[in-house]
Amino acid sequence: MRTIELNGISYQWPRQPVVVVCVDGGDPVYFERGREDGIMPNLARFMREGFYAVADGTVPSFTCPNNMSLITGAPPAVHGISGNFYLNDAGEAVVMTGPELLRSKTILAAFADAGARVVSITAKDKLRKQLGKDLDLGRGNISFSSEFADRCTLQENGIENVLELVGMPQPDMYSMDLSLFVLEAGIKLLERDRPDLMVLSLTDYIQHKHAPGDPVADEFYRRIDDKIGRLAELGAVVGVTADHGMNDKSKADGTPNVIFLQDLLDAEFGAGDTRVICPITDAFVRHHGALGGFVRVWCRGGKATPAAIIALIKDLPGIAMALTKAEVCQRFDLPPDREGDVAVIGDIGTVIGGAAAEHDLSNLSDARLRSHGSTTEARVPFLLSRPASADFSRRAAQGLKSHQIFEYAINGVAA
Repeated sequence: MRTIELNGISYQWPRQPVVVVCVDGGDPVYFERGREDGIMPNLARFMREGFYAVADGTVPSFTCPNNMSLITGAPPAVHGISGNFYLNDAGEAVVMTGPELLRSKTILAAFADAGARVVSITAKDKLRKQLGKDLDLGRGNISFSSEFADRCTLQENGIENVLELVGMPQPDMYSMDLSLFVLEAGIKLLERDRPDLMVLSLTDYIQHKHAPGDPVADEFYRRIDDKIGRLAELGAVVGVTADHGMNDKSKADGTPNVIFLQDLLDAEFGAGDTRVICPITDAFVRHHGALGGFVRVWCRGGKATPAAIIALIKDLPGIAMALTKAEVCQRFDLPPDREGDVAVIGDIGTVIGGAAAEHDLSNLSDARLRSHGSTTEARVPFLLSRPASADFSRRAAQGLKSHQIFEYAINGVAA
């Protein structure tokens, strides 16, 4: 049987189309609440008749590290993407979303090079180039984002006239339609082209604003469920997971529960002696204010040491872990050259920021802050539309990683 080898995994050639959906911010509670409330009949059927487990995702539990783990079938120590930003040797904050920083070939590119037809559709364009790295778009392969669906060209994306194909207007960045467009585009391309592999990656704007059971969240998941059901009806094996979960990070009065770590370190060691980087930061912070559960600290001036920083903060309320570079890399399989001197992880109800003056919280007044990044958001749903084989079910019982979703969807479905 024809196989593809990547990062120590041998992938069989798909017998039918395989579609992997990454529900950004799709905490298991949304799925379990949706099943109980009867708003997700298709996903409930996957959970009942296919395969369902809760898997370990990548820490830090952010979008880019987890999407890159899913698309390479490997942890960040292999693929190199451990957040949206890191500090380089010159002390400059480097955006970590460029394809040149991804150190592994992707599953899509590996299959495409062997002659498969593949499709990658993302909500945000920041993911598009990494997910589509090394993808030959001249052979029927497609890679685009709903953010820029109205700008697609054959040269850049392998497709044009996307709005006409999908039958939806260009979606707003801060709306559920940005994700629903991704799914509808996947349905149309599955009907038209029947590609061998497809990845559909959504965005988490709704989950940042609306808790499980909230009417807006219910409507979002009802519509997601309908579209994922249509993918399965078209004959695809559908795998569903998430890049991270989501938790309430607010105080009783509704204000964000934040530790402004840079301010604490500046007061102790002096301004400029340390640098806090918040790796959740990207161009779209309206829904989280660049506040997440995992930050990195670099020692820059000579006064602060990792030991001194850890001693200062490790027992503060809201701090779950303060780890050295070696400790965090070993525990979470991270690349040392992109790690800070200290990693600081919040507890389930706390976010960690840099300096208070660096965070614009003006857009967080309309809802309680919900965010991610900590170990508490690293448990994610793992579903298949069809039952897993006995061998893969046994393997899952011994421990399951979300980055195995392609392996299970391609190799692990019962014949």
